[in-house]
Amino acid sequence: MSAPAALSRPQGGFVRGPAALALLLLAVAGALVWSKAKEQRAPSPPESGTASPGIAGLPAASAVCALPRLPASDAPVQRDGGALPAPFPIDQHRLTPRAAFAVQATVLGTERYRFDRGAALSPVDFALGWGRMADPAVHGPLAIRQSGRWYHYRWGPEGPPIPLPEIIRSSSNLHLIPADKAVERALLRIGAGQRVRLAGWLVDVDGEDGFVWRTSLSREDSGDGACEIVYVCEVATLP
Repeated sequence: MSAPAALSRPQGGFVRGPAALALLLLAVAGALVWSKAKEQRAPSPPESGTASPGIAGLPAASAVCALPRLPASDAPVQRDGGALPAPFPIDQHRLTPRAAFAVQATVLGTERYRFDRGAALSPVDFALGWGRMADPAVHGPLAIRQSGRWYHYRWGPEGPPIPLPEIIRSSSNLHLIPADKAVERALLRIGAGQRVRLAGWLVDVDGEDGFVWRTSLSREDSGDGACEIVYVCEVATLP
């Protein structure tokens, strides 16, 4: 018999209720038209700017992506101090940078999102592991899955492979907002088991319709609101 599932780093904010099925059917029926209209409203930012000197990856997509120097590290790097870009608009949303962010980690899982409210900005989530959670001998025994913008893991009767607080500190579910189409294509090509390096900004999101999404600024939290929301300027796969 398996131990109870452990839930780590979810992000709420999506509407659920008795009308969920009707809303889903409407979303499916209008998906193609909505997607085309969205693409026409929100062209990609111009491909200009400079890449972060500390992170290898694609060229930065816009002036927003002129990142500070962020060292390559096998743990997330976050810089809260210093000048931050001003809030900027994307497709009827305002993104407010909260901190510069880079992470070098193993992909524990990826999940595409097309119809939830966050999909207007974030087409994919990555569950990432670093430290001992990057080791297949550690994360391999865990049953890992993603759904509803949550990252779930379950262990068997032998218990967790490392202490639960370390799992929380060493893994996370990230909602990824690509800075341009090239970054989006690169993100969507990445799968579980690959090592990646991402760099960009942790951002809060406010929609014109009242939608609110808030990023975590800590690697110590878990539960609702503990996901990082990353405006991804640079992405690279690692050996």
